[in-house]
Amino acid sequence: QVWLVESGGGLVQPGESLRLSCAGSSSLFSISVMGWYRQAPGKQREMVATITSSRTTTYADSVKGRFTISRDSAKNTVFLQMNSLKPEDTAVYYCRQTYSRPAIEYWGQGTQVTVSS
Repeated sequence: QVWLVESGGGLVQPGESLRLSCAGSSSLFSISVMGWYRQAPGKQREMVATITSSRTTTYADSVKGRFTISRDSAKNTVFLQMNSLKPEDTAVYYCRQTYSRPAIEYWGQGTQVTVSS
């Protein structure tokens, strides 16, 4: 059974920080592309950040300079450090794992991040 479990969400004030973690069970975790996505109420799910097995990263323009994605392949874990949080960062944050051969796509159950004063 393959699983992805996110943790670290919560309620913070604007300007504060949170660190999300995503732990996975797949044997392909270390060679997969890992990503963080988010979905705010009434909006479509959007990519926040991705990281390849060689640690090449991409970020949504809205989070560049504030968020940092990283991974610890030995522990099958990916992280999202979120600094200078804004109310518009409020969403459910999901972890995603993808690999091409074999083609796989796994999602975690999500963790809520709320930024409010």
